[in-house]
Amino acid sequence: MAVQGNMQLDELKLVSHHLSFGGEQRFQRHQSREIGLPMGFALYLPPQAKPGATVPLLVYLAGLTCTEETFTMKAGAQRWAAEFGIALLMPDTSPRGAGVPGEAEAWDFGVGAGFYLDATEAPWATNWRMESYLLRELLPGVRAELAALGMNAGRTGIFGHSMGGHGALTLALRHPGEFASLSAFAPICAPSNCAWGRKAFTGYLGADESSWAEHDASALMAAQTSPPHPAGILIDQGEADRFLLEGQLQPEAFEAACLKSGQPLALRRQAGYDHGYYFIQSFIEDHMRHHAAALCAP
Repeated sequence: MAVQGNMQLDELKLVSHHLSFGGEQRFQRHQSREIGLPMGFALYLPPQAKPGATVPLLVYLAGLTCTEETFTMKAGAQRWAAEFGIALLMPDTSPRGAGVPGEAEAWDFGVGAGFYLDATEAPWATNWRMESYLLRELLPGVRAELAALGMNAGRTGIFGHSMGGHGALTLALRHPGEFASLSAFAPICAPSNCAWGRKAFTGYLGADESSWAEHDASALMAAQTSPPHPAGILIDQGEADRFLLEGQLQPEAFEAACLKSGQPLALRRQAGYDHGYYFIQSFIEDHMRHHAAALCAP
């Protein structure tokens, strides 16, 4: 069978599948060529996903300590995906089982967590290639899977939470035209200037800070000469989020960068909400509607 985006369809393993809101929730696994290790992902096919149909795809990137199961099981997004006819792709957040010394102890926004970039520093550079995995392997492979099921892949959107919100913002800005819609829950907006990001960037990209801006959403947005998402970006941030209060998230930096670039941004500060999935559940409908407006438009 022909290779699509470095993923061979006959190597995809269907681990489990479940009926959900009239659609099918799949959990799948494959041997990643970009990562060099087995990787898991979840794919929700709405009831509209039938042979001959065009199905838009929405990618969700989860945060630290999460797997492909976390958002899939906790957010309740399938209800809205079924209503709007959107397929949901939920990848794992990070390589696992590489055997790198200290890997198991490193899930503290130092090294270990994927951070949705390609590491350049040893010993992480061999397997920590999440950007290439997502853009060069998983997305093309899932589109090929939809085609094998008789469907056409429509527009693609992206959103995420925390570290995954950072990933959604940076990947959308680093790959113009790839994603038709963009939103985030409590993203790390200025990793070059917070303890989490500085520790991760030093481990993955090295001590030379000149390369860090290429993976910093606020720096990337400030460098834009025209709005990359003229229909608008949606961000929800809980005001009782302890990571916000500790200065790890810095949505104000991204807000200032959007103002500088003329990028429409709805930054909604939600009183009383924290950083967890009760917060995400409370506003997931709004995010799904935001993406449906772009992905499902004629």
